[in-house]
Amino acid sequence: MSVQVIRVGAPASLDTLHADFLPDCGDPGPGEIRVRLHASSLNFHDYAVVTGMLPAAAGRIPMSDGAGVVIATGDGVAAFKAGDAVVSTFFTDWDAGPPKSAAFTTVPGDGIDGYARTEVVVPAHWFTRAPAGYSHAEAATLTCAGLTAWRALFVDNAIKPGDTVLVQGTGGVSIFALQFAKAAGARVIATSSSDAKLERLVEMGADATINYKETPAWGVKALELTGGAGVDCVVEIGGAGTLDQSMMATRVGGHVALIGVLAGFAGPVQTALLMAKNLRVQGLTVGSRADHLAMIAGIEASGIKPAIDRHFPLKQLAEAFRHQESGKHFGKIVIDI
Repeated sequence: MSVQVIRVGAPASLDTLHADFLPDCGDPGPGEIRVRLHASSLNFHDYAVVTGMLPAAAGRIPMSDGAGVVIATGDGVAAFKAGDAVVSTFFTDWDAGPPKSAAFTTVPGDGIDGYARTEVVVPAHWFTRAPAGYSHAEAATLTCAGLTAWRALFVDNAIKPGDTVLVQGTGGVSIFALQFAKAAGARVIATSSSDAKLERLVEMGADATINYKETPAWGVKALELTGGAGVDCVVEIGGAGTLDQSMMATRVGGHVALIGVLAGFAGPVQTALLMAKNLRVQGLTVGSRADHLAMIAGIEASGIKPAIDRHFPLKQLAEAFRHQESGKHFGKIVIDI
């Protein structure tokens, strides 16, 4: 049976995304598994690939996130059996320890073909088990967004009960960070430009909110909300455009986890503030397979379920990205395969 795929066009744009077919995947070789994919989810990284912001080879199959069922295993595979629910890892060559490289040359959907397809045969270590009780759609939200939030709070930091975390907006990483922080007993301050979305964040556990459109100096407001002390960690998705406010919001000796560039790739930074407050501003790109498994254990212990905004079929991948582009979503946008 042929494999249905979506490919990036030339030039890359939402209008040139197109369907294609590949030959049957065949039987998995030694150390490989064959996976019937059932879901993926959208990340800004995927959007950057399909729109040409990040250059990728013409014809690249996009999407870093993939969840599905093992339908066959090759010789020597002991970790999986047919019928197991699995989810992809973001970096195919980062098993554990410190980051191996900031390059995306082995990331599915970027340097190599990704999971906008119906089936795949890959090395078994490219996937892990999915959390118990998770649907494929829920599992597909974890590969990039879930693990990025987890690493920001618990790998590069050690958020604990009584700490305060600030999250920005209502995208996948920010909502996961809210959920993980609350599960750890932390206080959460959330920002958004929408009062309606802020109300939803409160329903999910946010202890305080700031409308950054009404309060442009939201870093000062965050200081006020912490009695002048500042927050322990900011999950920074804006980049250069919001970094100064994040540093203002953070306590002396605090941590800014720089995970996105939505408000700018480059720009001036108040280095005096960075120095005076002894801040640690740390960039991060998702995490290792070991981090991924630790996150899954944490999810199973806490019962956290992802916030899913909308589902689109694979053939409507471009429409799903247009919905992401609109900024109207709350949480993750899922592709049903």
